[in-house]
Amino acid sequence: MLLGLKLPSASSSSSNFCASLFVFVSLFISCVCPPRTEAAATYLRHFCLDEITTPNSTYRSNLNHLLAYLSSNATRTTGFYNATASSETSEDTVYGIFLCRGDLPAEACRDCAAGATKDLVQRCPEEEGAVGYYEECMLRYSSRYIFSSLAPDPNSLTSGNKNISDAIRFSELLRASFNELATGISDLGLGAKKFGTKEARFTSSQTVYTLVQCTPDLTGSDCNRCLQIAMSYLPGCCSGKESASALFPSCTVRYNVHPFYLTVNTSGARPNPLVPPPPGKGRSSSLTIIIVVASISVSTALFLMGYCFLRKRARTKYNAMQAENSKKSGTTDDISTLESLQFNFATIEAATEGFSVNNKLGEGGFGAVYKGTLTNGQQIAVKRLSKRSSQGGDEFKNEVVLVAKLQHRNLARLVGFCLEGEEKILVYEFVPNKSLDYFLYDPERQGQLDWSRRYKIIVGIARGILYLHEDSRLRIIHRDLKASNILLDGDMNPKVSDFGMAKIFGVDQTQGKTRRIAGTFGYMSPEYAMHGKFSVKSDVYSFGVLILEILSGKKISSFSQSDGSGHLLTYAWKHWRDGTPLELLDPSLGDSYSINEVIRCLHFGLLCVQDDPADRPTIASVVLMLNSYSVALSSPKQPAYWLHSRTEQKLPLKEPEADQSTSKSMSCTVNEVSVTELYPR
Repeated sequence: MLLGLKLPSASSSSSNFCASLFVFVSLFISCVCPPRTEAAATYLRHFCLDEITTPNSTYRSNLNHLLAYLSSNATRTTGFYNATASSETSEDTVYGIFLCRGDLPAEACRDCAAGATKDLVQRCPEEEGAVGYYEECMLRYSSRYIFSSLAPDPNSLTSGNKNISDAIRFSELLRASFNELATGISDLGLGAKKFGTKEARFTSSQTVYTLVQCTPDLTGSDCNRCLQIAMSYLPGCCSGKESASALFPSCTVRYNVHPFYLTVNTSGARPNPLVPPPPGKGRSSSLTIIIVVASISVSTALFLMGYCFLRKRARTKYNAMQAENSKKSGTTDDISTLESLQFNFATIEAATEGFSVNNKLGEGGFGAVYKGTLTNGQQIAVKRLSKRSSQGGDEFKNEVVLVAKLQHRNLARLVGFCLEGEEKILVYEFVPNKSLDYFLYDPERQGQLDWSRRYKIIVGIARGILYLHEDSRLRIIHRDLKASNILLDGDMNPKVSDFGMAKIFGVDQTQGKTRRIAGTFGYMSPEYAMHGKFSVKSDVYSFGVLILEILSGKKISSFSQSDGSGHLLTYAWKHWRDGTPLELLDPSLGDSYSINEVIRCLHFGLLCVQDDPADRPTIASVVLMLNSYSVALSSPKQPAYWLHSRTEQKLPLKEPEADQSTSKSMSCTVNEVSVTELYPR
């Protein structure tokens, strides 16, 4: 059940009375009920998220109230609670979720809630959002709406140190157990306790214990999808290990060859704990009297407190209506919620040493990118958008609001922005290893990308796109996926960047159409390049081209008809059709690669570049295929190939739509034909 916890700020005589009453009830309960020692939550992992806030802000105050409220409701039968805390305006609203491990009794759940709500704010003292994973529970809060939606990130993947014998059969047993559990709990309705455990005999002396759980606010289909994604992560990190866990904000998957949860009976109900025999009748009678008196007193106090709460809520609702009426006469600037992200131009200019050529990292259709260093030592990447941009200030601000909300390990993080006069600047986190094309197309650097790194890059890109397509607040189509827009951090983890041409879809929107073609020829899907139609499948096509480039180490535009090799897609298809897939591989890889992984990557790379969008997999399916060998793949057809010669590089322009610009400006290069808008959208 979703509850709104409103926090009125007005004071009155009734407020003082209620406060006094609360103190009285607290003292009374502490006298009647015996003191109890509180156990600490067993910490596993945490993530601090979102913008930084000041310790004394209204948001921080709301957060403290919310955590106290979640902790006090941790004894509910489902072990799950979500709530909202806000003051009279919505800018400082905080959303929170608490989930206890499904097998624990109420007392243990209450202990974890009390410990987690104290621990997590100490680990993330300045951030607006956080996720904390504990052995007994999970706690999550954010300034963004987080209820009833699948959230696979940020996640924690861990495994034991000991290897299992007969790893293949062990993996098959795990898969069967997990699938059975996932199907079982996904059939439960909204609000039900989505939790299940299973024991399966592996050897005569060894049992495998498995556990799955979803937050009860997920639908059955979302629960199943979350569990399937979590299960698909395990082979990559924990194959052949005796124990492992994948902890997501929305679901959990765990296994171990040793018991780690409380045993439940066949009916699914937990056995009642053994109660020690009563020491005597006299003590029992006294205890009964105390309970009766305490119940009557507490019931009376709760009635009075309920009256106070309803009165305060009515006052808060009235004040909110008054504030809303006063706002109707003016406008509210969306960027006020992102004041902490705004830089002045002088700061950016100083950080980049006056946009020095020595600090220039590159230049694209939207402007140049510079390396900078802030006064606190933080390194940044500064994208100075072209002054020819026709994008207005309000549109730019809306773009910043969107990008700032994107939080994923495989997306470049927006640090801030600058909007002064004609200057429109985006400030991103700096990544030391530049972009994928810096390594992939350079014969001297290709060797630094061994197969394990290339495979990790493919998986990371897929997860970043999955977040954009399905797991962010809105569905986002990138429209310009290519190697130069994939940044690499110090550990060569990929980060999808450059959302200048991204299109925002509503959650129910599946496709769009535009007359202004934006992107890079070769990476564009045929339906988009020829007819301006784009969808999530357009990004899947670009991702397929990226896979083939990563496999071959060749650029999509490096092929030509004159040398007889044709197009990269037809080159890859020829080797697939002729049964010589390994001949496609970059020679710098040598023999250090997994044949099975290479063939599967080529297989679904070709599936991604199919001519008909309906024949291409979704990015969620790609992520699943990358992490599971049990998924059957359909046979690819000859891939799309629409750019046969340079005489065909000039694309027909369709009639403009009512809501689209009629600008016909394009910029093209000879080899890699780039069609760009001059401003981010």
